[in-house]
Amino acid sequence: MFSCKSLFQSIGLAGAMLLGLSSCHTPTDITYFQDLDEGTRREVSAAKELVVMPDDRLSITVHSKDPQLATLFNLPIQSTRIGETAASGMAHSNQVATYTVDTYGDIEFPVLGTLHIGGMKRTEVADYVKRELLQRNLVKDPTVIVDFMNRSVNVLGEVTRPGRVSIDRDRFTILDAIAGAGDLTIQGKRSNVIVLRMEEGRQVAHTIDLTNANATLSSPVYYLQQNDVIYVEPTDVRKRQTTANGNSVFTPSFWISIASFATTVLLLIKNW
Repeated sequence: MFSCKSLFQSIGLAGAMLLGLSSCHTPTDITYFQDLDEGTRREVSAAKELVVMPDDRLSITVHSKDPQLATLFNLPIQSTRIGETAASGMAHSNQVATYTVDTYGDIEFPVLGTLHIGGMKRTEVADYVKRELLQRNLVKDPTVIVDFMNRSVNVLGEVTRPGRVSIDRDRFTILDAIAGAGDLTIQGKRSNVIVLRMEEGRQVAHTIDLTNANATLSSPVYYLQQNDVIYVEPTDVRKRQTTANGNSVFTPSFWISIASFATTVLLLIKNW
């Protein structure tokens, strides 16, 4: 027959096991790229450089051996003061105005007029402007530099610094965005990072498992595009923290208290 003594021993053993498991368990869901070993090679998805989209702001500057000729194609930011002429005010500014791409993918460029640059890469825009200047015999030796001025992605959820992260290169990866946001917090679910992207007028959700290098590097959203939204889902432990006693049942102290209560009840029954 099962005695109270053996029951006490079983309860004590169970409590010790629970305490040991909770203190010695090493989580494996917080480590990146767990499938990588020394010398491991993985295929990376094809790089997709950023392309011009409506509402983008671009800086386009033209350089030439003849500076006065080049200024005809560079719109400076006017910063006139009271009592100054427009020309003198422009002389104080070394900055160049940006061009905002309209809904049709067009910009209005000095002398050249309307240029359709929607869907072009940064280097393609520079080549296009240079070619137009040469074909129209406007500049003999143009050098055109194009930069995106407002490229960014949004990083939300369980990261150190949620918010907008600027895109500072043509090939910008999800790892760059996460690094720019200060990395995931310990409460971020690395196995289910969501990337929202506009594709053909629709918002499409992609998921990336950062604990798996192969899944990350081969993902179609490994290289980000402007206006992508990265959302890091909180872990179940983090979610339960939103309630008063959400995680109490999973703590060693909870089960030790249960074991202690059960032992007390059994002692009272034995002595009754």
